[in-house]
Amino acid sequence: MKIIKKEVENRNDDLLHWVTLAMILDYLIEEYGFEELSQLFNINCFKNNPSKESSLKFLRKTEWARLQVQGLYVKSVLNKRKNKK
Repeated sequence: MKIIKKEVENRNDDLLHWVTLAMILDYLIEEYGFEELSQLFNINCFKNNPSKESSLKFLRKTEWARLQVQGLYVKSVLNKRKNKK
């Protein structure tokens, strides 16, 4: 089980390598939009007057929220790659 967990962590690290939080947010806004993001996450920066700038500011200083957003990004990218095959 530890080996599988390590492989998943390595894959996530590879997908996030050289990807900035701004790039992740751009991708998720394009893919889901703020309305769907606000339904997926209970985060005010996606619900009340959402903007990329306010979301970046909040996500940069709030680790638990940033990890959730990065997790959705990784999941979305992996699903896209899987569907292309």
